[in-house]
Amino acid sequence: MITVVGVRFKKAGKIYYFDPDEIPVKKGDHVIVETSRGIEFGEVVVGPKEVTEEDIIAPLKKVLRVATEEDEMKNQQNIEKEEEAFSICLEKINKHGLEMKLIDVEYTFDNNKVIFYFTADGRVDFRELVKDLAAVFKTRIELRQIGVRDEAKMIGGMGPCGRSLCCGCWLGDFEPVSIKMAKEQNLSLNPTKISGICGRLMCCLKYEHETYQCLRENLPEVGEKIITPDGPGIVVENNVLLESVTVRLIIEEYEAENQEDKLSDDLNVYKKEEIQRICCCSSQDEEPQEVEAEEELEEVTEEESYNFLIEGED
Repeated sequence: MITVVGVRFKKAGKIYYFDPDEIPVKKGDHVIVETSRGIEFGEVVVGPKEVTEEDIIAPLKKVLRVATEEDEMKNQQNIEKEEEAFSICLEKINKHGLEMKLIDVEYTFDNNKVIFYFTADGRVDFRELVKDLAAVFKTRIELRQIGVRDEAKMIGGMGPCGRSLCCGCWLGDFEPVSIKMAKEQNLSLNPTKISGICGRLMCCLKYEHETYQCLRENLPEVGEKIITPDGPGIVVENNVLLESVTVRLIIEEYEAENQEDKLSDDLNVYKKEEIQRICCCSSQDEEPQEVEAEEELEEVTEEESYNFLIEGED
């Protein structure tokens, strides 16, 4: 087992493990750590704990020190410099007439690099822009293209529920979300109802998906023939949360395959414990494989980010 602490560099950002190296750190402390990007300023969000070697990404970097008052002041200065850099970059983008939208600017703690995050419909030739920025900031310039989900995470906003976006408040990583999750939760498939402000499927569709899957395991599908206390019937609706089914009883049953059974006009509701399934495999489970493949194509994952790193001349 290895002792680590979890450090976050941005609000709702990903948590990274670091070796405390016998430095007394606790949750809520600001620390200076060594990363692949250089020296960084972060906040300890997970106190010292022991994890297995499989849970860490080697090599495990160390915490250099607990942030001093001087470090706090330098971090605040970097934040102020980021605002100035944002304005300068916007001017340069307009000057070169580039079709790109600047989202955010980030200074590394040691000022060794300035990172500009932007969105664009396609590839952008920003070589002249990089030269201008390098001449102004006299340091390494990185332009990073991000997707619409990362854009929403950085900018923030209000979701359809009326609360702040999950990705901007606490959601560290984006998980795959598919239209199948909305179908299994009996939600409207209207894109405006199940899409977030980023235009992609809402991340919250994933939250209750496992619960719905567990509840659906022994619940008959719509169209399935079952045995009820009042006789055989056909399921016309199921309520996953209440674990109940709405059934139309079979009045007259026909053996011929081309004839449909005569059903009652009345609807009867039964709990899962009151019914018996005739066959665990419903007609919906026997759909062609092409349907499943089509649903997989609709899966929405985190946008790919393209990194463009060009070192400016010192």
